[in-house]
Amino acid sequence: MDNIEQLIKTLAEDPITLQPAPHPFLQTFKWTVAAMIYLAIALALFGLRSDIMQAIENPWFVIELLVLFCVFVATSVSTSLLAFPDLHQKRIIAFAPILMFILFLIIIFFSLSADHPPAPLPAHTYECTFCIILVSLLPAAWTLYTLRKFASVHYRLAGSLALLSASSIGALWLRLYEVNDSIIHVVEWHYLPMLVIGFIGLWLGEVILKW
Repeated sequence: MDNIEQLIKTLAEDPITLQPAPHPFLQTFKWTVAAMIYLAIALALFGLRSDIMQAIENPWFVIELLVLFCVFVATSVSTSLLAFPDLHQKRIIAFAPILMFILFLIIIFFSLSADHPPAPLPAHTYECTFCIILVSLLPAAWTLYTLRKFASVHYRLAGSLALLSASSIGALWLRLYEVNDSIIHVVEWHYLPMLVIGFIGLWLGEVILKW
């Protein structure tokens, strides 16, 4: 009994310093800055598409890039909120990706309508999906590693949005690197695979983030 009481006394007197969790918006800012640096390095290594000046003359291409970046930010914000059991009392903001995905679908619809006659399809197909996955691996690993330090009870959704956020960076890089104006190809081999990656994140979140 004396040993137990001494153990309790020792534990009670032992100074325990806990590192407070960063605010979700601060965490999102860190992810965004790191992602932009990563994207800049990737573009510096592989280069911009050779027709970039001509591509940015197409307003739908520019809008697509901007909305894709907004998808990244929205999924990052939601992921950081999902790291907290109570969503940091910002439940409405946590569902912001839904609005961004709807907006993105609208932009893609108008881009398809404006692509008349359709731009020629590139010779490659699945290679684009493979490149997006490769470029997304590092930001996905870092995001999931960061989430492991939290106590999320929304691990499936957090894992899904974490992978969607990372694949958005890969998709941004490829649109700025690949010489391709076929929106049909982009939808089929860039954006639809991102949805599949998101569904994989549901499973991966349970495996990695469940505690």
